[in-house]
Amino acid sequence: MAISRKEFLKIGSLASASMMVPGFLKAFEFSPKPEPGKKSLIIIQLSGGNDGLNTIIPYRNDIYYRTRPQIKITPDKVLTLNDEIGLNPYLKGIKELYDKGEVCLINGVGYPQPNRSHFRSMDIWQSGSSSSEVLNSGWIGRHLDIDCGACNAHNLQALEIDDSLSLAMKGETRNAIAIRDINQFYRAATSSYFRKLSGHKHEHQSKLAEYLYQTLAETTSAADYIYAQSKIYYTLQTYPDTAIGKRMKTIGSLIISGSETQVYYVSHGSFDTHVNQIDRQSKLFEQMDAALTALVADLKQNNKFNDTLIMTFSEFGRRVAQNASNGTDHGTASTMFLMGGAIKKAGMFNPLPSLEKLDDGDLIYDIDFKEVYGTVLDNWLQGDSKMVLGKRYRNLGFV
Repeated sequence: MAISRKEFLKIGSLASASMMVPGFLKAFEFSPKPEPGKKSLIIIQLSGGNDGLNTIIPYRNDIYYRTRPQIKITPDKVLTLNDEIGLNPYLKGIKELYDKGEVCLINGVGYPQPNRSHFRSMDIWQSGSSSSEVLNSGWIGRHLDIDCGACNAHNLQALEIDDSLSLAMKGETRNAIAIRDINQFYRAATSSYFRKLSGHKHEHQSKLAEYLYQTLAETTSAADYIYAQSKIYYTLQTYPDTAIGKRMKTIGSLIISGSETQVYYVSHGSFDTHVNQIDRQSKLFEQMDAALTALVADLKQNNKFNDTLIMTFSEFGRRVAQNASNGTDHGTASTMFLMGGAIKKAGMFNPLPSLEKLDDGDLIYDIDFKEVYGTVLDNWLQGDSKMVLGKRYRNLGFV
């Protein structure tokens, strides 16, 4: 069956969206059913470099107010966590979870010899590398490589709710799958045209064409599975009509329906607040907080919150002092949120970084982000952090 160049490119586009790997393609129909109480991990990437100092606020620190005269958040607005520290006022839902012992705040998270480039620092975080090495695979992707028994040699164990796959989700032998809109993906992958192509057994024109046909068959099967799982549970919970709200609704429906997917990855931003930081960060936090509030309520109602861990990260924090445009420039250490019903070390995991002892105007990191990753891999995903990260890091024990 000959195909035109236009048809070939159309197949290739869909195949690349599914991010499959040749040599490791097996039918999705033979995947195991999820085990009761299986853990789910939701990773939220705060793209652009979120400012940690206006996230967890030292509202009684004179240096904070002196260095941020226009972008400070005053004591009357912060959501107080203790006598010295408060939460950004647009994170009210997270504050309620914090008060219930369902949030762990890890401050001063970074890595040695930090890089202030968006692209390079994001690669470091997503790959789980040091600043002196370059890896072409991500920490979740390598977890998928190793955890072959659970993922049954296919990619549905990890899902990114987006058009393309982040480095974090790419392994050396297997990748996750990227889908922004389940309904749209299902319609594209299961159209009569593509189903006819995916079932075609004729000798193909080239090895690439053969790979695309094979990948298409697997993509169609994946679409069937994900679409069916997303329709098992119809939520009565109202999610906000925002990009992150829709993504959280998709994730909630899959977790509650019992999907075999274990890791979910989304991006939110941009938090690159060089100009007018207060307005931009406030809006992004308000959207994230509303989406997470709806998701958590949904998970709790369906007894899934204790088996779900939500983690946020950003590629770096911001400079301590504001700039001339009422914003902040690229910095170093920032804050990570860990949220869930099984948090063992709730509250402030460690103190905020010192505002007196700085590295050329930047915060000095206290916790290596790979310690957080290692704890999640070993304690939550039941993986092998040493094999994924190259060495065993300190276990922080927050789950």
